[in-house]
Amino acid sequence: MPLMPKKTKYRKQQKGRNRGKATRGNTVVNGKFGLQACELGHITSNQIEAARVAMTRSASRDAKFWIRIFPDHPETAKPIGTRMGKGKGNVERWVAPVKPGRVMFEIDGCTDEVAKRALTLAGSKLSVKTKIVKKEMDGDQDEDK
Repeated sequence: MPLMPKKTKYRKQQKGRNRGKATRGNTVVNGKFGLQACELGHITSNQIEAARVAMTRSASRDAKFWIRIFPDHPETAKPIGTRMGKGKGNVERWVAPVKPGRVMFEIDGCTDEVAKRALTLAGSKLSVKTKIVKKEMDGDQDEDK
């Protein structure tokens, strides 16, 4: 079952604009390593699930994961071959708008090599460019994908 909100006030939303850099959620908080977005885009609930499965299968059993994004924005689409007009289409998918700098996934409880491999696999399932970042202890430390 894909990720989606249990209940929303309105079924359909306007598209809106996804501009600028992430000012919230741009640091690693829970884990030791994180997967950070390098460009803006929409991450679908299926992509989040595919990344989660890839991370859990590549890491050990005692590793802990955090998903820091949630698809709470509906995207609508009209059926193929439908003429213009006749109102807005039905909700097709749920997406999480992501800005550059947003930490989407975090991992802890495993070795550095395993964590980097798991996050690299998870990043390959997403539709935005990503990089692996380490939790800041003393200074800025980040490693490119």
